[in-house]
Amino acid sequence: MKKVLLCVTGGIAAYKAIDLASKLKKQGFAVKTILTQDAMRFVSPLNFEAITQNSCHHSLWDDQGPIPHITLSDWADIMVVAPATANTIAKAAGGIADSLLSSTLLAFNKSVLWVPAMNMKMFDNPATVANLDTLTKRGHFALEPDYGMLACGYEGKGKYPPNEEIVYAIRHYLERGKDLAGKKVLVTAGATVEDIDPMRMVSNKSSGKMGLALARALHLRGAEVFLIHGTMTQTKPYYLNNVIEAKSVQEMYEATIPLAEEMDWVIKCAAVSDYKPACAQKEKIKKGGAMTLELLPTKDILAELGEKKKDNQLLIGFAAETQNMIDNAKGKLKCKNLDLIVANSLENAGKDDNSIVLISKDEQIQEHSGNKFDLANLIIDRILKL
Repeated sequence: MKKVLLCVTGGIAAYKAIDLASKLKKQGFAVKTILTQDAMRFVSPLNFEAITQNSCHHSLWDDQGPIPHITLSDWADIMVVAPATANTIAKAAGGIADSLLSSTLLAFNKSVLWVPAMNMKMFDNPATVANLDTLTKRGHFALEPDYGMLACGYEGKGKYPPNEEIVYAIRHYLERGKDLAGKKVLVTAGATVEDIDPMRMVSNKSSGKMGLALARALHLRGAEVFLIHGTMTQTKPYYLNNVIEAKSVQEMYEATIPLAEEMDWVIKCAAVSDYKPACAQKEKIKKGGAMTLELLPTKDILAELGEKKKDNQLLIGFAAETQNMIDNAKGKLKCKNLDLIVANSLENAGKDDNSIVLISKDEQIQEHSGNKFDLANLIIDRILKL
């Protein structure tokens, strides 16, 4: 069981850390908490003790243990400061140890994740920017704030991010760092839609979850991620800025082909319609007798990416199959000029967990099962070995 030391500082978003503690507990983490004196103006230690069923600490002098900053730093696998105020960030960057939290940070030598939340002018202040830069250069990690309406009435970048994204980041930085800095990666995700009429369409059951998991993992590992997506059942991570929505195959083709030229990796995860109606009707087709729908083949985006692939570029494709999965995936790998193909059964379409088979050009085969975020990291690990 991994141990998370959740550190809550004195911002209005402190109450959201209660939900974060709950989510971590439900995912099997052991959680202890440090509250600063200002944090206790917003939340109570009792909130965290009840949810985590573990201790909550707030003083160097009133704690039951004789040396709490050492015992807590020895106990934790990761420290998470959420929300992190500009004041606490500045203290940590300067090495100040005048409280339980700041002293524990100074004694801690494993992963630290900062979740800044403050007015956007404070976040953009050169002092805060420099302090966060100092911490990241020391090996700490920072999850950038969200954009939105702030408690002070301003609208900007400084909002506490969704707790789901913080949990993903915690899971990631417990195991991995930022090993993809400098890489530019294009990911396609979701399902395309081809209209039959204004109401009906030709599409598929892709949820986009695997593509989003890849985009999320790539970003957390330091890559510059470009996401082109069709319809999806989940919203994209808030920190992805290079995003294009492509409804149809033609729209995805026009977005993907020119952008791919600039990429180090292209991961083609989207489920693209193989056929489209010969003529989309402008008015809704009225119900009647039997109807024949003429379908035409769509552009093969993956094949063209394979034809135009540069020598120093890696192209990864996906194959969703109902039968002969390995043989069909091998055929696609070869004819589309891929470096790696990820094969999976359609039985798990739309689910959070999956079973995949990774097949490389030299026909090395690896099988993995698990949740899609963990599988995304395993796929990335395999790409790094190509």
